[in-house]
Amino acid sequence: MYAQASAKIELPSYLPQNPAPFFEGPATPVSFFPAGAEIYAQGEKAGALYQVEFGAVRIYRLLADGRRQISAFHLAGETFGFESDATHHFFAEAINATGVRVFRAPSGTDMSRQLLPLALKGLTRAQEHLLVLGRQNAIERVAAFLVEMSERQGGLQQVELPMSRNDIGDYLGLTIETVSRVLTRLKEKGVIRLLSLRSIEILKRDTLLAMGE
Repeated sequence: MYAQASAKIELPSYLPQNPAPFFEGPATPVSFFPAGAEIYAQGEKAGALYQVEFGAVRIYRLLADGRRQISAFHLAGETFGFESDATHHFFAEAINATGVRVFRAPSGTDMSRQLLPLALKGLTRAQEHLLVLGRQNAIERVAAFLVEMSERQGGLQQVELPMSRNDIGDYLGLTIETVSRVLTRLKEKGVIRLLSLRSIEILKRDTLLAMGE
C-alpha cells in the first residue's frame, strides 16, 4: 500500500536524524546554483554531502538512447550526494534557483555511523520509487507522487511542486502529456485544485490516498 510506503521515514533513536552537524570539518558557505545548473556530474569524484538550503534538486541519469530518468528530487532541508563508493553515479542539477551547502568529513575520519541514516533513507526512498513505477495506471502514479510531495512538506494541503511537468514525467516514467492530462482529470474530479503550474491544493486527501494505493 502506498499510504504506508509514503509515510514519513523514521530512523531508530540511536541514529543521528540529520548527519550534517556530525561532521567535524567546517561547512562551506552556501553555494548558489541558477535553474538548470549542474551541481555534480555522473562519473565525478564523490566524497562530500550536499544539503539543500533553499530551492530543489533533481538527481538523474541519461540512458543509452538519450532519454533522461530522474531517480529523486531533494527539497529544502534534505541531504543528497551519498554514494556507496568514491564516484557519483548520477547527475545532480538545480531545478530552480537553489542554495546548497557542502559538508566534507576530515580525511581519515570514520563516518560510517553518521552515514548510515542517509543510506537507510536513500534505500527507503528508492524502494518507494520502485513501487510507484510498478503501477501500470498513470493516475495511480501521479496520485502517489502528489501524496509523497505532500508528506515531505509536512502533510500540507497546499503542495509546492518546484519541478516541471516534464520532470514529473521523467520521474514517473510518463510523458509530459500524460502528466498534464492526469492532473486535469484530478482537478475535474474535485480531488485537487491547480493553483499554478508549480502549486496544487489537495481537496480530497483520502481519495488521493486511495488512488495511490
